[in-house]
Amino acid sequence: MEEDERILTSTRSDEDSEVENTLRPKTMSEYVGQTKIKSNLEVFIEAAKKRGDSLDHVLLYGPPGLGKTTLASIIANELGVQFRQTSGPAIEKAGDLAAILTNLEENAVFFIDEIHRLNKIIEEMLYPALEDFSMDIILGQGPSARTVKLPLKKFTLIGATTKSGMISSPLRDRFGVMCRLESYSPEELKSIIERSAKIIGIHVEQSAAFELAKRSRGTPRIANRLLKRVRDFAEVECSSKITQELAQKALDLLEVDEIGLDFVDRRILTSIIKTFEGGPVGLETLAAATGEDSNTIEDMYEPYLLQLGFIKRTTRGRVCTPAAYRHLGLKIPKNSILQASLFDEEDE
Repeated sequence: MEEDERILTSTRSDEDSEVENTLRPKTMSEYVGQTKIKSNLEVFIEAAKKRGDSLDHVLLYGPPGLGKTTLASIIANELGVQFRQTSGPAIEKAGDLAAILTNLEENAVFFIDEIHRLNKIIEEMLYPALEDFSMDIILGQGPSARTVKLPLKKFTLIGATTKSGMISSPLRDRFGVMCRLESYSPEELKSIIERSAKIIGIHVEQSAAFELAKRSRGTPRIANRLLKRVRDFAEVECSSKITQELAQKALDLLEVDEIGLDFVDRRILTSIIKTFEGGPVGLETLAAATGEDSNTIEDMYEPYLLQLGFIKRTTRGRVCTPAAYRHLGLKIPKNSILQASLFDEEDE
């Protein structure tokens, strides 16, 4: 299955981008969740405003769909400054970066999504810009070439990444504020769903909002996507509101179960349990058995199954845990003692 076809993927689709702009909160008071990060940022923002200075550079990292782009735009709104947005892969040439930085207003916020994908040359050009607010520009070619130091207005770089380990140490060390975004609780997602429902113009019962929240994998992007799909069912049934019964019916038809697993997640677990007797099974073998690409399994499906404790990576392959058997309503085989010994093996 392609990632953009999957309703439970936390990766942003074109449709998500259009809707998120409408649903995105504009102030810290509207932003739900990430309480500790919000309280710290509010202090840093207020201090920067009192000094009339730029905020320290900020790195936002964590799984996709948790609101890194939203938080970056809120920081700019709270500071009352210009917000300029791009992504790491979009900055291909030194001239692209120079054009952006030289056009930033005083104390502006410059947001780079997927900052771990910056070209190495572009990254090294950023270092003096972040530290001294200047850029070294080479004029001319050959022996007559000379370097000119171009002064820049003070600005705040906000970088966002889902893979903080791929950011080089020199770049990471230049961020004064580092924030790891965590998954949301069902109660927080319920508040997000109720707010989004008001914006898109449909009433959602509290029990229905909580039903959607439970199946959203702790991710606001998924919660809003499920809300839109359930709204479609409500409109077809000529219902003016989303009830718990309607939400359950729609989610069952979408094959999203009570803890947020879809049919591919369950197929992977079932394959390990029934075809390979609970494991261990290698990634390539599992991919062949399920008809999914091995990278897709590893990047899209495994993280949530690992988070739930339904599978475990061992030196011999993937193994299903007793929790997976219980969720699928399957009996643990007699050789479960042997499998339990595998659970204690060192992870790959």
